[in-house]
Amino acid sequence: MKILFDQGTPVPLRQYLKEHTVKTAYEEGWSTLSNGDLLTEAEKADYELFVTTDQNLRYQQNLCERQVAIIVLLSTSWPRIRPKAEQVLEVINAMHLGGYAEIPF
Repeated sequence: MKILFDQGTPVPLRQYLKEHTVKTAYEEGWSTLSNGDLLTEAEKADYELFVTTDQNLRYQQNLCERQVAIIVLLSTSWPRIRPKAEQVLEVINAMHLGGYAEIPF
């Protein structure tokens, strides 16, 4: 699966997603884009999943029309996320295009 990490997504999570292709918004040159534009660019680039820590995303964007799946990590803290990295991987592997999930920590 082709995965895009938003700005606040802890990059060390990438090491748990070895079977997936993971890039960051920064690596793509999209670090200055707003969420709507970022999601549009991700879809144009055939990303299948967008991982973010922006808990307001679903209130700011109309996600019904999006093709890219979205996972919201409800923490930016890698020490809090790391013990549940396998759970995050399970959620990622179960996602489908246009899906949405929030993962609490």
